[in-house]
Amino acid sequence: MASLSLKHIYKVYPNGVKAVNDFCMDIQDKEFIVFVGPSGCGKSTTLRMIAGLEEITAGELRIDDVIVNDKEPKERDIAMVFQNYALYPHYTVYENMAFSLRLRRVPKEEIDQRVREAARILGITEYLEKKPKEMSGGQRQRVALGRAIVREPKVFLLDEPLSNLDAKLRSAMRSEISKLHKKLQTTFIYVTHDQVEAMTMGTRIVVMKDGFVQQIDTPRNLFRYPVNKFVAGFIGTPQMNFYNGKLTRNGDVVEMVFDDTGVKLEVPYSYFVKTDESYLDGKHTVTIGIRPDDVSADANMYPFKAKCRVSFVEELGSESQVYGDFNLDSEDTVAESPTKVIVKAQAGVSYAAGDVVEVSLNLANMHLFDSKTEHTISPRIPAKYVEHCTVSEGKLNLLGTSCKLPPAMDIADGEYTVTIPADAITQGNIAVKKLASEVVNDVTYTEVQLQDKHFFVAGYEDFKGGKIGFDLKKLSFASNGETVFNALNETNVVDGMFVKTRVTEEVERNGVKVKAKGWAFSFDAEGYKFSCPDNIAEVILNSSDTRIFKTPLKLLFNPYQAKLGEAEGLRCSVEGFLDYGTEKFVKLNTGKQTVIVATEEKPDRQEVFLQLDASQLSVVETAHMMRLI
Repeated sequence: MASLSLKHIYKVYPNGVKAVNDFCMDIQDKEFIVFVGPSGCGKSTTLRMIAGLEEITAGELRIDDVIVNDKEPKERDIAMVFQNYALYPHYTVYENMAFSLRLRRVPKEEIDQRVREAARILGITEYLEKKPKEMSGGQRQRVALGRAIVREPKVFLLDEPLSNLDAKLRSAMRSEISKLHKKLQTTFIYVTHDQVEAMTMGTRIVVMKDGFVQQIDTPRNLFRYPVNKFVAGFIGTPQMNFYNGKLTRNGDVVEMVFDDTGVKLEVPYSYFVKTDESYLDGKHTVTIGIRPDDVSADANMYPFKAKCRVSFVEELGSESQVYGDFNLDSEDTVAESPTKVIVKAQAGVSYAAGDVVEVSLNLANMHLFDSKTEHTISPRIPAKYVEHCTVSEGKLNLLGTSCKLPPAMDIADGEYTVTIPADAITQGNIAVKKLASEVVNDVTYTEVQLQDKHFFVAGYEDFKGGKIGFDLKKLSFASNGETVFNALNETNVVDGMFVKTRVTEEVERNGVKVKAKGWAFSFDAEGYKFSCPDNIAEVILNSSDTRIFKTPLKLLFNPYQAKLGEAEGLRCSVEGFLDYGTEKFVKLNTGKQTVIVATEEKPDRQEVFLQLDASQLSVVETAHMMRLI
């Protein structure tokens, strides 16, 4: 039994192809984790890096808090089940299962006990004397599982183990593997391209595409709260219906128009309280996603109605699926169409091709995406809010409240749209109405209402008196679509290198102190060298080779992770002073970049020294854009 930690894992091949990009995940003991995605997405490569069969280009892999980047597969205490079973054809089932234990010189009596116990669990006791060629695909798969079980590993890795089986056997083996996980009470990591396997087996699912993790969540949350169009379309059978359209808010109603169709609906604004307000202007093209389960052939099932032309009907026994098109004048082809719709209907419906029928839509479960980025614009917990405001005589008037702008926010009088990041909502003096709460990733979010606006506040129980405020330095303002005032930049970047220096140090050997040569590590930030602790150097060295000492790096830090010195550090010129009232910042120029640093008072000279702390940095290798720490 084991927990795993994958921090900034990359796989880059010699030809420059990135198979896995910045994979970060903590896997708890006894979890059943499923990696899912289309072919070539990087899921099997990630599994092989965990197994030690692929070298990690950059990043840190821990099993039970032990770094295993450089450990051989046999030293990681894992067992892997392959897609092709990889059984020895000339050995019996018993010999196949016992083989790895014999290599480890496990006593004969213990081998026999483990093999027979695994066979009992898997229901293959009667096949122990048979050879693989005498067995079916499902039986061979159980033998491959048994060979892994007898090892009693900390982690089971399964690479598409059911892909060679027929549909009926796959379904049965899914159930068997889930039962096996419950019996063994250990950590399983399972790779598949079949989203049905992922949804029915995993406690958490990792959805991947083109080497990037798209979303990590429970099956239920992936289905209900996809973060982008790819996840929404990949998870769920049949696939979600997608349409381009426009949304226009008129008071308490939002007009929803589906492009290239006659569908136009008036929907209460309450359906859009989590939607980015800037998309409700009728100008942005959005992607509207509606699952077939939420489109009914019963016109009275849901309150919103539309007409579609039937193409064909699939009978599924207990129900039917009607394939149609919201564009009543479109060509009836087998090609994909942006106006086609899949409708759930009762078994035995008697529609004929060409029939025009009225269907009803459950828009309470609809999904909305940016048509270009394909990211959701209506997330489970909004990342930002866009509101209208005015500035008059140095005061900000927002949502019926007024406050004086600090000196750093020199904004001309006028009307603006203001972008409020979710983390800019703080404790304050604006009274709000508390609504429902929900827990997301162990954080409690509470929905609060201010006038007709809804906000989702993290840790609301810490806000005394039910009042909120806004962290003004995080707000940005725009007029006529053009940004006129940016939020404070909270990510600083300086160029750097990783450096090693030969040093002589005093060490104790056999109770005697002697001098020995060793290495000291540091970062060089545009000519300023500062020490790198051994634990951080170890992370970088574990995921790199000697070329790291010649590789340009980007050193990232926020305004609170650096300080000003009087005589030591990176020499900078003072460009400005930003007074936000309770917080103050100085704007510095390193000669190459501008950085922002928190300060208690305005510097009294034009040249200062920037001091960095290696333990506070994020480090990015620029050649392949890989984050090292």
